[in-house]
Amino acid sequence: MSQFLKMFEQMGPEMFSQGIGQVAPYFSTIDPQVVALRPGYCEVLLKNQKKVHNHLGTIHAIAMCNAAELAGGMTTDVSIPEGARWIPQGMTVQYIAKAKTDLKVVCDASGVDFSQPGEVIVHVSATDTEGTECFTADITMNVKHG
Repeated sequence: MSQFLKMFEQMGPEMFSQGIGQVAPYFSTIDPQVVALRPGYCEVLLKNQKKVHNHLGTIHAIAMCNAAELAGGMTTDVSIPEGARWIPQGMTVQYIAKAKTDLKVVCDASGVDFSQPGEVIVHVSATDTEGTECFTADITMNVKHG
């Protein structure tokens, strides 16, 4: 079982979310809340707060990229075989609508085969509190075994 999944299950969502910034400090810039984590799935709450705003007063594109990388990375980490490693290799994003509310950032990779080494693509979607999709990302992860 992934170290992160063990931590999430032992600490619970709130404490795990606070600790994630210690492991990867850049994530702390958006105060993410990891709501759910299991193999093939991660859900992150990105709060609509001033520190993540752009000049329009909506959630900045790069804050959404940051949340997407967290969701995609956590999903990959808890889904790959024991002893495997991963690193993001690239990300293709689409900004679909202005993000004016909190965002639910979801990586559902239940259909992704993580058992083989090489490149895999995980899809991440961010929806606002009205259910409007504001952002999508396809993140290429490079998975290496043992």
